[in-house]
Amino acid sequence: MTLTLTTAPPTTRPDPLGAAADLLALLGETDTEPRPNEQLEALALAVSADLPVLLWGEPGIGKTAALTQLADSLDLPLTTVIASVHEPSDFAGLPVVGDDPAVQGVPMAPPDWAVRLVRAGRGLLFLDELSTAPPAVQAALLRVVLERRIGALRLPPGVRIVAAANPRSSAADGWELSPPLANRFVHLGWSHEHEVVVRGLGGTWPRAELPALDPDRLPEAVAFARRAVCGLLTGRPALVHRLPKNEVARGGAWPSPRSWEMALRLVAFATAADVSRDVLSLLVRGAVGDGPGLELLAAVDRMDLPDPEELLADPASVVLPERGDLRQTVLDGVVEAVRSRPDRGRWDAAWAILALALETGAPDVVVVPASTLAALRREDWEVPATVERLAAVVSLGRRADAAAAAGRGR
Repeated sequence: MTLTLTTAPPTTRPDPLGAAADLLALLGETDTEPRPNEQLEALALAVSADLPVLLWGEPGIGKTAALTQLADSLDLPLTTVIASVHEPSDFAGLPVVGDDPAVQGVPMAPPDWAVRLVRAGRGLLFLDELSTAPPAVQAALLRVVLERRIGALRLPPGVRIVAAANPRSSAADGWELSPPLANRFVHLGWSHEHEVVVRGLGGTWPRAELPALDPDRLPEAVAFARRAVCGLLTGRPALVHRLPKNEVARGGAWPSPRSWEMALRLVAFATAADVSRDVLSLLVRGAVGDGPGLELLAAVDRMDLPDPEELLADPASVVLPERGDLRQTVLDGVVEAVRSRPDRGRWDAAWAILALALETGAPDVVVVPASTLAALRREDWEVPATVERLAAVVSLGRRADAAAAAGRGR
């Protein structure tokens, strides 16, 4: 009798984390869609212009997520470095003594993440938690941000630099940014949009895309940007360099030759890409500060205005700006052109332009130019029929001004 011993097959225990991993994978599956987003557009344009960008926002607002999504959209490897947990030598490089330092010198060895970026030749370097980095680390970052040097290595042109910071009031053991480091960045405030967050949590986030530059407009864009910046600084020399007096403002955007060069580049890129004025406003104010940035925007607006002489030469084809302030500037320019070279034909053409402004926009912008133009009339010039339509507006405007003056005198 033969006995056969059988052994039960080993029982396989289910992986307790298998289902959890599957669920996490499903939660991580998201999609993107083209959606207007001024913050993302400004960030993408600054990255395209190869300017270091610093995103300011409260913790948990989505700065890191935006950078991750931007890197995915641009197919760039993302390298995240938490500045506050590194030593200055991690950015300046560690000295490595060779066989004969008196002859060969002592090279500065870069960290492994810098070596990986150089090997890849392209990527997005994300310097996170910048406002919690102590002053010594901020000083070491100066060459990284401006000269793109880390130890003995130079980052290749295909690498872009973006940083993020929390305001000092909400940063863990935060520091104000040093003025030299702050002046090397384009500063962008980062906030959340309710609809974007809700739709993103539903699985669809806005897509970050580099701006499409028009190759035919590149020389024109450069010339336009140079005229705008140089024209402003010629008339406002005090804006060339103005270091803020308080410590907080020094850690943000302020005007200097370096930041004006960044603003010029941004205007050129924005012109070639035909981005909206709101996006350009975010960028130039993030480079040179709110006040100088708004002055630059006003200078850009004035450059887009038509030449008064061209308008007087063909008033029938005039197209006036929609914005009231720009329309006022155009009308004032037309009247000033007639004042500088008075002529019956030019005077009549100016009245035709004012009549068009009355028909296509708010009447209040016509009051002052019409009053000034009426005062330029010569005795032998007949009053054109269009003046009758404007007379009531001018009279009403004068009465309104008189009433306002009387009210202030009480």
